[in-house]
Parts: sequence; structure tokens; C-alpha cells
Amino acid sequence: MEKAYLAMKNSGTGGVVLGIIILVVGLTAGILSIVNGAALLRNKKNITF
Repeated sequence: MEKAYLAMKNSGTGGVVLGIIILVVGLTAGILSIVNGAALLRNKKNITF
């Protein structure tokens, strides 16, 4: 019975860690996307066709 509780504990801990990692990566990607979009909008007037 103790092995089952240990397995559940490890699974829960792994899930929490994975969730935190995904959250950080998502926030970083979103921030970089916003910064790059702002840079494109700022330099929009310099584009000629």
C-alpha cells in the first residue's frame, strides 16, 4: 500500500512541476510576441513597397 501512495505522490509532484514549467514557457512566449509586435508597429512607417 505504501508503494501506491509513493507513486501517487511522485505523480502529483511531477504534474505540478510540469504545469509550472508550461506556465513559465507560455508567459515568456507571450511577452516576446507582444514585444516583437510592438517593434513591428513602431517601424511600420519605414516599410516601402
